[in-house]
Amino acid sequence: MSVVSIARELGALGEETARAYAALSGYRLLDREYLERKLSEHGIGPEEREKYDERKPGFWSALSQERDDYLHYLRTILYEEAAAGNCVVLGRGGTAVFAGVPGTLSVRIVAPHHLRVERVAKHYQCDERRAEQIIKRSDGDREGFHRFFFNTDWRDAVNYDLVFNTVAAPPEAIAKAIEAARQAFTTAERERESAARLKELALGQKIVTEVLYVKRVPVHFLEASVSKELVTLHGVANTQGAIDAALAAARLVPGAEKVESAIQVVQDFTVMP
Repeated sequence: MSVVSIARELGALGEETARAYAALSGYRLLDREYLERKLSEHGIGPEEREKYDERKPGFWSALSQERDDYLHYLRTILYEEAAAGNCVVLGRGGTAVFAGVPGTLSVRIVAPHHLRVERVAKHYQCDERRAEQIIKRSDGDREGFHRFFFNTDWRDAVNYDLVFNTVAAPPEAIAKAIEAARQAFTTAERERESAARLKELALGQKIVTEVLYVKRVPVHFLEASVSKELVTLHGVANTQGAIDAALAAARLVPGAEKVESAIQVVQDFTVMP
């Protein structure tokens, strides 16, 4: 199982590179349009997507339940799609979501600033001054998005396996280089490890969905970590009854044979709505 996550600067031809790689490899492309359709199926509407999609939310949006819903279902969709088969993830924090998962490849696409300005001005049919403003806004949004949701530095090359500069290489050439790197890094053992880990991550998300969104058990900051046959619930609850209900709900999810709790009881704990 292979996942290639592509982060990109505006004007660096990241979208074109992702499409070229998907065409070359035959992998499914999870781009903005595809993920928006999937988020919509989970009840994340246009207004919520506008607030959170590759941008740092405003003060009140950052404190809302909508924020948690968006991130939960974004992770759910990405893990489920990756567990279902090989895919290319364009943006949406994919390089952070799949960090540490065996068999995944994280790529960043960049270009010199002057070239980005030229490309953006041409695309939006605007002057260079306006193109500069568009780039500054885009970079700020994407950097803030990664800081807020994943606590990662979007610009730092250490967070990527490969960084490509499109100053001279076209998307098709970069796609070939990505595929060569993927083949060099991939082994049968890593693919088996990747498939197993993605299955665990997808199961963890299903358990959180069952506990919080189906059964509506009041557990704050709930996470379900899955390691082989063991599921461990983490979070904060006000009562032991809530923990018991969370355990019961988790055990309803197929694949969650053994579930234990590491949820802490804090009786005076409250959160903003």
